[in-house]
Amino acid sequence: MINLSYDVEIYRHQILDLAQNGNTIIELGCHVGNTTEILLDNFKDSKIIALDNSPEATASMNELACDNLEFINADVRLHETLLEVFKKIQKCDILCIDLGGGYHPDTVFKVFYIWSSTFKPKHTIIRNRGILEFFNSVESCSEDYMSSEGYLDSYHDSGIPQQIKEFELWTPSLKK
Repeated sequence: MINLSYDVEIYRHQILDLAQNGNTIIELGCHVGNTTEILLDNFKDSKIIALDNSPEATASMNELACDNLEFINADVRLHETLLEVFKKIQKCDILCIDLGGGYHPDTVFKVFYIWSSTFKPKHTIIRNRGILEFFNSVESCSEDYMSSEGYLDSYHDSGIPQQIKEFELWTPSLKK
């Protein structure tokens, strides 16, 4: 299933409720590793791949270094980053997306789309105020489309999605 939150404590409780020892967990937006540390303390037999491109992330994440954690300092919006992780693993159990700070909901949804359609997680947990606000503002929906996994059924068999060109248009700093 897909879980939404904005409060970081609720986000972390959702992860703890869904994850199990032995899971493969991808954490997008690990920042300085506060949630990563909680995962490491609770799931010692899980493989955790944590990604963030903030300058302060590297030093903090290096302090957490251990056998079941791989930190990648990279921008999760870039197709190259997605491919780098896909070369390491082709599936994950839990996809955690904590881009709730300065990212707009459209960017977070696109990150969710490319990562969840690639790795087909059992569960996705997204921390983003804009997406949560949108979801909670829906008065009613006359159509019943539901997904029972951590990705959307509508792109179940799509494989690795193509690079999303809008990222370059909307975020000029990503242009090389």
